[in-house]
Amino acid sequence: MRLNEITYTDAVPVDGYGPGFFRIGGKVLEGPVLVLPTGVKSWGGFDDLEPLLAMTDALDVLFIGTGAEVAHLPKALRDPLDQAGLGVEAMASPAACRTYNILLSEGRRVGLALIPV
Repeated sequence: MRLNEITYTDAVPVDGYGPGFFRIGGKVLEGPVLVLPTGVKSWGGFDDLEPLLAMTDALDVLFIGTGAEVAHLPKALRDPLDQAGLGVEAMASPAACRTYNILLSEGRRVGLALIPV
């Protein structure tokens, strides 16, 4: 078996998560967070649409982690993102973290919006 070390560009990987928090790029953040090419910051959740729409030209896909279980995105969130042409995938937060890390390691233009488990 061949093992390759993964190197990331300016974006940071998700190192771990737990009840109410995420460890991203070595830092622990509590509550909902955004992981974007421009950096990591707190997020207001499904009602906080503005920072997501600001990234439509910088991302190929945005993964939205909906918490411990996969859930449908509210129409008020999904419709504006679809109209802006941003690819959006909703999944449980653990799956969103893993998928984000894989695509990030491939050099893809990905973002992550997470609700804690």
